[in-house]
Amino acid sequence: MTGRHLRGALEARKIHAGAQRLTADVTGEIEVEEGVLVIRRIHVVYHIQAPAEAKAIIERVHDIHADRCPVYKSLHKAIEITTSYQFSPNQSTS
Repeated sequence: MTGRHLRGALEARKIHAGAQRLTADVTGEIEVEEGVLVIRRIHVVYHIQAPAEAKAIIERVHDIHADRCPVYKSLHKAIEITTSYQFSPNQSTS
């Protein structure tokens, strides 16, 4: 999952996601298969700071963004990929 794709979707909806307003923590789970390390699962937690009134829009964007993300579409059949987000309301809309 790319933060760039999520950022673009938020920006298109007038939710500013630059300047550290959108960050992500990514965790991968690796297993050994026949002596080879294989990535099995990836989980992305997006951290989003935005005005409180943007929360419903952010939830909708998060719910649909994987289907439009080139990284997800390329990998999801081979690797289990999940995402979640943590919303932090701020007072500024800039």
